[in-house]
Amino acid sequence: MRATFNGQVIAESDATVVVEGNHYFPPASVNMEFFSEPTGRTTHCPWKGDAEYRDVTVGSESASNAAWFYPSPKEKAAEIEGYVAFYGVVDVS
Repeated sequence: MRATFNGQVIAESDATVVVEGNHYFPPASVNMEFFSEPTGRTTHCPWKGDAEYRDVTVGSESASNAAWFYPSPKEKAAEIEGYVAFYGVVDVS
């Protein structure tokens, strides 16, 4: 799987984990130079836990909170700890 934004590959892996239709990329497969520090936005999933978000920036284009990850997921979601998923503005295919 490959995640692209503004024509740039920002993550690529043949070992993503699919949860609820989202591909979660292993941390080592994500090119962190295109990501901000956590933005402060969080969401809560009853079975996965608390997600943190990052902005994605490639060139002059940015997408706020376009990437999320679970730094300390609940036990049932332990396999995605630190893995990164993306929402609609990032093409995942």
